[in-house]
Amino acid sequence: MRVNTTKAKLAKGKVVLGGIVSGFSPEIVELLALLQFDFVFLDCEHGSMNEDQVEHMVRAAESFGITPIARIPNHEDSTILRYLDRGVQGLIIPHINTAEAAVAVAAASRYHPLGHRGSASGRAHDYGVTMARPDSMAFINDNVLVIPMCEEVEAVSNLDSILAVPGIDVVHVASGDLGQSMGHPPMAEVRKVMSDVVKKTKAAGKWAGIGGNGVTDHTGIADLVRDGAQFVTIPALGLLRIGAEQFRDGVAAAIAAK
Repeated sequence: MRVNTTKAKLAKGKVVLGGIVSGFSPEIVELLALLQFDFVFLDCEHGSMNEDQVEHMVRAAESFGITPIARIPNHEDSTILRYLDRGVQGLIIPHINTAEAAVAVAAASRYHPLGHRGSASGRAHDYGVTMARPDSMAFINDNVLVIPMCEEVEAVSNLDSILAVPGIDVVHVASGDLGQSMGHPPMAEVRKVMSDVVKKTKAAGKWAGIGGNGVTDHTGIADLVRDGAQFVTIPALGLLRIGAEQFRDGVAAAIAAK
């Protein structure tokens, strides 16, 4: 069992960066760690990874010292349990629109007395070798991150009640589905709502996350960080695209210069 270094950094008021990986690629997890990203966002909502592959991605993360966090495909207790038992240290849970839904996922993500997560002596507990229960349960409760996504108008409307739910650590607001839910207004309007969510989240004593970020939108991301966001996600493929474009254009410019 490992200390959740991303959660520890958030508690110190630091900004943490996570790369979104949608397919089975342990080497990208390792590379993100070597590039000093804080966490890897294993996208199992839109991505293609199965649970066995997630477990291997978690092993890569553990080996290289980066926090493994998974976005899961639904809110079911059984889904939450299976991903946590693979060893992920955080769950990003899409489309949490009500306090009732937030209560349910928070309870499913932690052991008694904070919740009702099912108990098993698997890899999440180091197979029962390094720490006996209930101490291992308390350790895991302390180190898990429960991260509901605020990505619909309904969630924004219910934000105050969602923020009041014990056991919610980060509220992650993302521009993609939020903008869709708002009827595809100009991005400036979406960013204004994101800014309001971030400020409310910080004021409520929770950590604020921001997603749907453009890889070149350094100013927009910085503005939201100044508003109070600490948990920042960016697509790994977007970073690859930018690097590939810079290389292609740089070589073309060098050839033309001769």
